[in-house]
Amino acid sequence: MAGLQQLILRTDLAGMPLEWVDYRDAVRLHFLDQIAYTCGRVLYRIHGGINAKTHIRSHVDVNSIIATEGNSRALEKMRTGYIPPLNNHTLFQRDGHICLYCGQRFPKKQLSRDHIRPLSLGGPDHWNNVVTACIRCNNHKAGRTPEDAGMQLLAIPFIPTHAEYIYLQGHNVLADQMEFLRAHFPRTSPLHRRLGRDDLTLTTE
Repeated sequence: MAGLQQLILRTDLAGMPLEWVDYRDAVRLHFLDQIAYTCGRVLYRIHGGINAKTHIRSHVDVNSIIATEGNSRALEKMRTGYIPPLNNHTLFQRDGHICLYCGQRFPKKQLSRDHIRPLSLGGPDHWNNVVTACIRCNNHKAGRTPEDAGMQLLAIPFIPTHAEYIYLQGHNVLADQMEFLRAHFPRTSPLHRRLGRDDLTLTTE
């Protein structure tokens, strides 16, 4: 059984990914009768009280993926032009914790956000202008473009879609959750190639 820290993927009725919730939120949704259906494996069995007449203890099984009632917020985010918020956690996840200049993988504390066209030269703080860089490479590049610093960019940065962003937010994405999210990725998503060779569980460093 997974630890109580394992998050559950919440979707809308159409199966569009919405967010990650913990087991407490999932149980609350069960008791509010907001769960339309479930997918994936059972992660937890949460026990309740004992019925005075039957002497049977109630319980709720919490699956790794839950579809909930209500209007879809995800549909708006699936439209063309949606740009998820930029933060270092999802940026480093997008790039696989790999410095896109030297090509080595590093723990989070040794990584930084590099602006391809530096802010000092008018470059935006935008997904298309930022990459993961180790501290050494970032310091070497300094306030220059890669060309001016004589450095080669190893991959083209991209803006994650809503489903990709939900995936990248995860800290410990289980195999069934990963496959569910991956089905919503664009066919051209660079994440397909990486996930094809990585382990079926994504764990941040």
